[in-house]
Amino acid sequence: MATEFSNSNFINTDLYMYNCGMEDCLPEHFYGPAVREHFLIHYIIKGKGVFQVGDIIYNLEAGQGFLICPNIVTYYQADSEDPWSYRWIAFHGLKAESYLVRANLSLSNPIFKYTNDAALTNCLDDMLLKNLHVKNNDIRILSLLYSFIAILVENSPEYKNISDISDKKEDYIQKAIEFIEKNYSRKISVLDISKSINLDRSYFGSIFKDHFNKSPQEFLIYFRFNKACDLMKNKSLSISEISRSVGYDDPLLFSKLFKKFKGLSPKKIRITL
Repeated sequence: MATEFSNSNFINTDLYMYNCGMEDCLPEHFYGPAVREHFLIHYIIKGKGVFQVGDIIYNLEAGQGFLICPNIVTYYQADSEDPWSYRWIAFHGLKAESYLVRANLSLSNPIFKYTNDAALTNCLDDMLLKNLHVKNNDIRILSLLYSFIAILVENSPEYKNISDISDKKEDYIQKAIEFIEKNYSRKISVLDISKSINLDRSYFGSIFKDHFNKSPQEFLIYFRFNKACDLMKNKSLSISEISRSVGYDDPLLFSKLFKKFKGLSPKKIRITL
């Protein structure tokens, strides 16, 4: 049993589904040696089989999966006594390879094991139930594809071994952004932001700049001016009103900083919107 999807319209997107399916293989059923034009992942539900890339042969069983990379000769065959059943998914996209690397999957490391729960199987089964030609199902299928890869990423050793320090830094950054989003219209400072997440101002500035390649102050200014540009689309609002709405009580200071960071005055920018 298999369902086929043809997504050639999405060839230049970050990630897109090519097709997916399932198969209960007969003893010694095989495919190849052959090449594929896209990435292909098989996840074994039950049984056994072998997967070969070049001179390397992998003996696999239920709970394991294997990656086939584009334009690489591969061969796989079901066991003669306990043939495998598997789900498979084919995909491509501009970021497909980088996502797989995050899942610790590549040509040199094509095997993974997932026995935590039924999440992978359920995700693939949900894909098989969708019909791409039904309105909006292409979005649902793409979300399932992202979920499938996210499960693999979270299952990878690299993901599991991320240090607590790195996790905390990401958490601090996220909380700082949330504070800015909620308070940018007020007179907030970098000190206010750092206090909101209980960090020393200098340390906060350091990890923030490492993350965004901008200081917190620069980020706050750009954030406010981008919000101001959105407000300028409303022609009923004056520049002074917009200035106060994004945290600047002094319209002249707002206009001066805006021109410095955006290259044009608010009035000239407004004409282009």
